[in-house]
Amino acid sequence: CRIKKATKIVVFSSILIFADTRETGFVNAITSAGVSFSVTKACSLGSSISCYCDPTKLPDLNITDRWEWAGCDNFQFGYLKSKEFLDDWFRKRRDFKAMLLSHNYEAGRLAVTNSMRIICKCHGMSGTCNLKTCWHKLPHFRKVGDLLKKQFDGAVKVMAGNDGKRFIPEGATIKDPRKQDIVYSEESPNYCLPNKKIGSLGTRGRECNRTSMGVEGCKLLCCERGYDTMVYTIERDNCNCRFYYCCKIKCQICQEKRTVSRCF
Repeated sequence: CRIKKATKIVVFSSILIFADTRETGFVNAITSAGVSFSVTKACSLGSSISCYCDPTKLPDLNITDRWEWAGCDNFQFGYLKSKEFLDDWFRKRRDFKAMLLSHNYEAGRLAVTNSMRIICKCHGMSGTCNLKTCWHKLPHFRKVGDLLKKQFDGAVKVMAGNDGKRFIPEGATIKDPRKQDIVYSEESPNYCLPNKKIGSLGTRGRECNRTSMGVEGCKLLCCERGYDTMVYTIERDNCNCRFYYCCKIKCQICQEKRTVSRCF
């Protein structure tokens, strides 16, 4: 069952990847972020022989004591390799689609760069901290994904400018997109109902959270069609285990109830 679902997701992505929707913008951004993150991680672990520790100093670090730079998370190298790998195919293109793609790739790379942390360690007798060693530290990729999810929620719809070299926000009240913002030009299709043409499976039968007001909540995920709630009783092995001297472990089989809601 899992293999079938994974296959359908791949087909869905391949069909919609050429549409400039906000979902496509998110996919492009997080792909770029993943390349940048993976290359940087490989550098710090010594898995790549083509990179080196980051020699960049800390220009904005407010430290009154003496400090030394000891960084090895070379995020600048990861940034450049991601740009070289992903942006190469449309370097000679100047059309609107290439501009959107380039912008969202850059947004993904900036999500990694902006999530970097500065870590410092004190040295000295009895914790006097006469010397500090500081370095940049990669965040967990989950944090990068959460940042891009916020950018996805606030994605900016744009259209091509008259000069053909830039894009402008669609609508007079919409702010100009920043470099770290995800942009798109086409409205998303309706994912609520099955659509073989775009590969959408719809949300009928999807498990939802009836107490949540977020996207996983039944109201949004079920597209206001309603949902059904059932209570299941499941058996769980290795419950209430006890050790008996010597030397046995006896466990019980416990029953627990689980409440599941699914979309109509």
